[in-house]
Amino acid sequence: MRVAVRTVGPFEENSYLVIDEATNRAVFIDPGDEPDRLIAMLRESGASLEAIWLTHAHLDHIGGVAGVRRLHPVPVYLHPADLPLYSRASAQAAVYGIPFEQPDPPDHVLADGDLVSVGSLAFDVLHVPGHAPGHVVFRHQDVVFGGDLLFAGSIGRTDLPLSDPVRMEASLLRICELDDATAVHPGHGPSTTIGQERATNPFLTGAARIVRR
Repeated sequence: MRVAVRTVGPFEENSYLVIDEATNRAVFIDPGDEPDRLIAMLRESGASLEAIWLTHAHLDHIGGVAGVRRLHPVPVYLHPADLPLYSRASAQAAVYGIPFEQPDPPDHVLADGDLVSVGSLAFDVLHVPGHAPGHVVFRHQDVVFGGDLLFAGSIGRTDLPLSDPVRMEASLLRICELDDATAVHPGHGPSTTIGQERATNPFLTGAARIVRR
């Protein structure tokens, strides 16, 4: 597995291109903005794009979907609980004054326990609501693409519309059941490991509390 990343947009969101080196097939995970940069990254990789997988539907994670699909009309995968966020993303962007192209509806639904594949690589889908109702992460062996669940030294916000602090707590407990060596590629900021966050993240050690609306 080869992973390329671009940090895009005003929210500095991490958009990942995951490539199966055995077949040269790829998926975008959370193409959040600046589709021209993402398409250039794909072109530089020489890989063939198969799909777009979304951890959740906040506007900073889906803002590049329409632009990417204009040149590469691949299917989009999303958990159905996040459809309300997905369908209102353009209105939310307008609140922030951010240019945004509303993408077409997703093509495939994700559910906890699903297995999604790119080339010869298979990823488990874990439904981890809290930051968003349909938030999922994608896990391949000891690597997790975690969206806005867990960051280096922090966690995703729980004071947003449709966020749920109680479910966030349960989701963090679930992700922390993974091995310490598991790498986490988050939606914002640097990559980390489960062990590092379990030992030092204040939201996991009890030094900080999850924000409740």
